[in-house]
Amino acid sequence: MKRVIVAVAIISMLLTSCKTEQKFLNDDGVIKIGFIPETMTVERWQRDREIFVAKAKELGAEEVLVKNAYEDTELQKEIAKDMVDAGVDVLVIIAYDKDALTDIVEYAHQNNVKVIAYDRLIRNANVDLYISFDNYRVGELMGQAAYAAVPQGKYLFLNGPETDNNVYMIRDGYLSIIQPAIDSGDIVVMGETYISAWRDEVSYEYMSDKIGEFDFDVIIAGNDRVAEGAINALSENRMSGDIFVTGQDAEIAACQRIVEGTQGMTVYKPIDVLAEGAAECAVKLALGEDIGPCSKISDGKYMVDYIAYEPISVNADNMLDTIIKDGFYTIEQVYANVPKDQWPTEKK
Repeated sequence: MKRVIVAVAIISMLLTSCKTEQKFLNDDGVIKIGFIPETMTVERWQRDREIFVAKAKELGAEEVLVKNAYEDTELQKEIAKDMVDAGVDVLVIIAYDKDALTDIVEYAHQNNVKVIAYDRLIRNANVDLYISFDNYRVGELMGQAAYAAVPQGKYLFLNGPETDNNVYMIRDGYLSIIQPAIDSGDIVVMGETYISAWRDEVSYEYMSDKIGEFDFDVIIAGNDRVAEGAINALSENRMSGDIFVTGQDAEIAACQRIVEGTQGMTVYKPIDVLAEGAAECAVKLALGEDIGPCSKISDGKYMVDYIAYEPISVNADNMLDTIIKDGFYTIEQVYANVPKDQWPTEKK
């Protein structure tokens, strides 16, 4: 499955060819790429790394350097500088802090190294490419699912960290759906917070403090880890399944919660599409080749090339036709905690 589209929201829609004059830093014909995730404790980034590395090597990259930044901005910058000094042709960065990498992008460019912002935009830095899923659309899908489930009720917003630019795109997306109901009074926002580093233990603590303080019907959680912490707190108070909770990333635990009835939905982002697309672009940038159609998005200071892919809303009703059909997880994995006589029938 390759559901690939150019993003349609909050960006310029005029498509142009992305072209580069990049030549090998060492002029030796060897493609060397650096890949720097913000952490490797997240299931999602482990998948991205494996697919990206395999595809880049398949396309001719002789070496793909991967180093974990351990949710440390200074370490991420240090790793990036070391990779530039080691002669990489392209840096691919999953930014821990959207605002903290401007100087390292400038350093890379001074040394004729291209930079791809992977999944998360690096602000005010003029990266050579931002490639991601359409995060505004992710928010829209969350808002649509929540509003369909509870068109009148009390909502709580558990956003991701303020250091991640995606958080604001997602927030804009879900508000675009539910703001009219907020304005009319059908939806009442009981609270809003930002969960540092997307940590489930932080959302758990926040929810544990809020339960009993006020009633709520919906939690728009920024991703599946944030949802997990909130649901754990709800479960301890015998409220799990009573509150509609959103998420994103389609982590296995989230998919299990959805079919068990404690999480309302997640947003599925076929990782192979993004990781393989980024690997193809990285190799082409190293070779100075045209990477094909791009849109544009503002990084706060510059209009940068942008490629985005379409996310997919997943709930209990379409789990079989999305997550399982695509082979992202097996039916045995997703329904592990559900009696087998309640499993859906897989289509041949």
